[in-house]
This record gives sequence, structure tokens and C-alpha cells, in this order.
Amino acid sequence: MTEKILDHKRKEKPSFTSLIEKKRDGGEFSADEIRQIIDSIMDSEMPEAQQAALAMAIYFKQMSAQETAMLAEELRLSGDVIDLDRLTQPKIAKVSTGGVGDKTSMVLGPLGAAAGVIMPGMNGKDEEFCISTVEKLSSIPGFKGKATMDQFRQQLERVGCAVTEQCREIAPADDILYTLRQKTGTIPSLPLITGSILSKKLAEGCEGLVIDVKWGNGSFIRDLEQAKQLARIVTRVARSLNRKCVALVTDINQPLGDSVGTGLEVLEAVRLLKGEGPEDLQDLVLKLGMEVVRLAGVAGSTLSAKQTVEKHLKDGSALEKFKAMVRAQGGKTDWIDDPSKFPKAKFIRKLPAPKRGYVHTIDAGKIAQGVRLLATLKDGTLDPSVGVTEIRKVGTQVKQGEPLIMIHYNDEAKVDAALPYFRDAYRLAPKRPNMPPLVVERVA
Repeated sequence: MTEKILDHKRKEKPSFTSLIEKKRDGGEFSADEIRQIIDSIMDSEMPEAQQAALAMAIYFKQMSAQETAMLAEELRLSGDVIDLDRLTQPKIAKVSTGGVGDKTSMVLGPLGAAAGVIMPGMNGKDEEFCISTVEKLSSIPGFKGKATMDQFRQQLERVGCAVTEQCREIAPADDILYTLRQKTGTIPSLPLITGSILSKKLAEGCEGLVIDVKWGNGSFIRDLEQAKQLARIVTRVARSLNRKCVALVTDINQPLGDSVGTGLEVLEAVRLLKGEGPEDLQDLVLKLGMEVVRLAGVAGSTLSAKQTVEKHLKDGSALEKFKAMVRAQGGKTDWIDDPSKFPKAKFIRKLPAPKRGYVHTIDAGKIAQGVRLLATLKDGTLDPSVGVTEIRKVGTQVKQGEPLIMIHYNDEAKVDAALPYFRDAYRLAPKRPNMPPLVVERVA
């Protein structure tokens, strides 16, 4: 009898309290314990207060690479998985942790597809910062940012790329955890970010990942060392899950490119696909694109990777793939052929420099907040004609009264509310600042 009681106790699952205490004290979860946690969250068995305590314990005590890999796998298995095995081309996902003015995902999907790479692109919440890629593309009339898993898979088969919102069937446990992280201030938790990214991308059927880890005031990650740590963790965990992975740590302490705003950013992405566009955006697309084609095995050396990316941008094949993607998702491609069809704001106002000097710093997050105030309509959607352009970047010399940005708007009350954010975003100084590199570190 005693042996039976002991055997029963051994098989009892640990209580939620004991799991919280274990992580609080720096312990490491087993595969069974992580499975229990995810199952109990999915089944609403663990009270939200205990979920919050567990998220905070993970935030402070972290998780090992092995724990994080098990977490990613359990989050992936909490929902459905897209089967892309019938597609023989290499399947690479480009992921960004989100940054102000980041148009790279709009360009790299079609660019990779033009090079013969399948580029699944479901826009997850960990990839957004203020304005998502799907919101930007939705400024194209008719563009549908939602798709079923079958529609997503079929489009990848026909076109080679797709950019949609995350399907609800993909890693639903991560959706619950993300909402919890928002409530508890644990969004920056590196293991939870890693588990979130990898669970969704693996469920989308990718074989490898190119990850753009943004750091700076225009992203969720404000600390450079934390960004570097995330890049190392996510590549290590991805490899442990038998996925190829390269991460670039990139600077987003100012907006990427020359514009912020849904329609305005699409226009900039189209210019880039035509071989034009701002230098910083061209540079980052080139570097990320090279990683995509190398990871896919389409190009071997650095030189051939560079030539491959440049070829598809110059010969128009990447632009044609972009149009094919937009067409497949219901969008009007004549707007891409003739950008003058995009709606224009009624008013344009400059933000004058308050004094002579060099642009020393830009708070990209404040610019994004100002644009969101300008653009948000009563139904919660974003006005595609509204935003800012001609952004004077760090290191630029300006005279008093010269424009720091050009503000495109339709509502005087909204521009009055947004102006303080734009003014506070800029700091001028008498001396030119040191220019930080766009790509800080590569981790493979």
C-alpha cells in the first residue's frame, strides 16, 4: 500500500505555485513541466495571476537554450502547422523584431521569391512596432491582409511569397502569452520573444530564418547588449531545433528610410523595388537579402549573393513578384504601376528646425506615435495618405527654419496633437555626431 501511495505521488503533476517558485529560484523546467504549463494555459486551468507571476519569474530568471527550445516546440504544437513539404524550393522566413519606418519585409519577400526561395510571411505581434507590415500593405485598395492556412499555402505555391496576419490556428498559446506579456510588462523577455518567433515560423513551414533584431528608441529593445543577446539566443535555439538561422543586429535609433506612414512607406518600398530609394534602406535590404539567398543555398559566396540580390532589384523581377503577391491578395496593381494614384493628404506642413546645427539624435518612437495620432481614423484604421516624409537623418546639418520633416495630414486638430511628439523627437547640436553603423553585429 505504501509503495502505491509513493508511486501515485511521483506521478502527480507539480502545482502551479511550485512551478512559479522553481523558476523564481532559478530552477530549470523539464519538458514535461513546460508541456504542463502550456496545456494549462490553453485549457484555462492556470489562473491569470499565476500566469503573470510565472511570466515575471521567467523575465527575471531567464530560461536556458534547452528550455527555450522546448517552449518554442510546445507553443508550435498548441495549434496547426502548415505543410510545405510538397514545395521543393528552399523555404526561408525573414523576421524582424519591429522598428519605425521598417519596409524591409515588404521588399524581401518578393525579392527572395524572385530568386527562387519560398518566403512565408505571417505578421506576428512580436514583429510589429506601432504600424505593422500588413497595415502598410492594406493601404493598397483591395489588399487583404487575412488568409486561411490553405489560402496562405496555395499562394506560396503559386507566387512564392505572402504577407498576411497571423492565422489564429498558428501557435494559439503564444497569442495568449503575448497578451499576458503586454499586461505584465514582460514583452522584452528574451526567452519568451525567442519562443514566440520560432514557434510561429516553424509552424509556417520554414526551413531557415533570417532575423533582423532591431535595437534603439524605434523598437521594443532599447538596449544594445540585450539585442545582441537575443540574436545569439534565437540563432542557438533555432539550430537546436534543426533550423538554419542568421541574425543581424541593426540600429533603429532613427526611422529607417525617408518616410513613416502606411501608404507613404509602400511608395518607398516600390521605389526600392525599382532600384531607387534612400541609401540606408537600400543597404539593409541588400544585407538581409544576401543572407536570405545564402541561407537558401541559391548563392554561395558573398559576391554571388550580392550579385543575385542586385540583379533581381535591377531587372524588375522582384517588383513583378511584389505585384503578383499584391494581386493574389486582392490588391490593385495599377497603383503600383502608377504611384500617383495613391491618395495624397490635403495639407503638408514642415517641422522647422528651431536653430542652426546638426541633427544629433532622433527619437523614432515619438515620430511613430505622432504619425499614429495623425493617421488613426474613427474606425481604428489608418489613413494611407497621412504620415511624414523627407526625414532629416542623424548627422544632417540644418539651418534655423529649414524642415526637419514634412508632415502630411488631413485634420488640423490631429496635427496639433501630433506636433509635440515630432518636436520632442529631434535634438540638435553644434557639432556633427559620430555616425553609428546600421548593422552592428552578425550572428550565425
